[in-house]
Amino acid sequence: MSDSAPEPDARAAEQDRPWWDDPSLPWSHEPTRRDLVCWTGIGLVGIYSLVMLPLRPVLLGYTPYVLAAVSGSRTAVVMIGALSATGDPWWWAGWLVATVSVLKFDWVYFWAGKLWGRGLLEVMTGTSERARRRNERAERFALRWSVPAVLATYLPIPLPGAIIYATVGAAGMSWRRFLVVDAIGAAVLQGLYLYLGHRLGEPAVRFVEEYAKYSIWLSLVLLAVVVGGMLLGDRRRKAGRPGR
Repeated sequence: MSDSAPEPDARAAEQDRPWWDDPSLPWSHEPTRRDLVCWTGIGLVGIYSLVMLPLRPVLLGYTPYVLAAVSGSRTAVVMIGALSATGDPWWWAGWLVATVSVLKFDWVYFWAGKLWGRGLLEVMTGTSERARRRNERAERFALRWSVPAVLATYLPIPLPGAIIYATVGAAGMSWRRFLVVDAIGAAVLQGLYLYLGHRLGEPAVRFVEEYAKYSIWLSLVLLAVVVGGMLLGDRRRKAGRPGR
């Protein structure tokens, strides 16, 4: 009898808990306007990324300049470099807009790291003991190697840029330093992709022209994958909920 007595109290406490006191949210206090704006920004970035996924093939087939402007796509930058080798004089504009576009959302995660610190990292990576140790290592690395960590996110290796930006923000990196380092890293690497495309030249242009003929079908396949993944995830979540 005594073992089951606390259960109603626990349910009542759960119901009385304010909406913002939720382990799936990054803050440990009633959110301020800044918290809500930043959290909304992260949500909008996620929606933007999902929308762009099936649109990328179509935009690349239409014109790499548009894709470079809206997503900073490395493939689009390579294509712009290839067009420059065939006489296109606007390669510098493509490099500029691609540089700005590829870093346009980085500040959101950096700001979030400054606002919530480890709370954000726990939301993004989980609260297990293994995740805690991984986050501690990431924080130590960011404290010692903050500039190389930001620059490394632009290398063609699978680094979680959002986590790194949040970590260096939580570790105390200044806004000025972050923005300068982030801009330099983006500009240099996009320039290297542009040069790669220039070296490839006309064969790359012909390849993308051929690719454009099938881009709409690739876009539809990606859209089906995204929608199917969302539906499957929703079904799994519902199946995992206990019955009422």
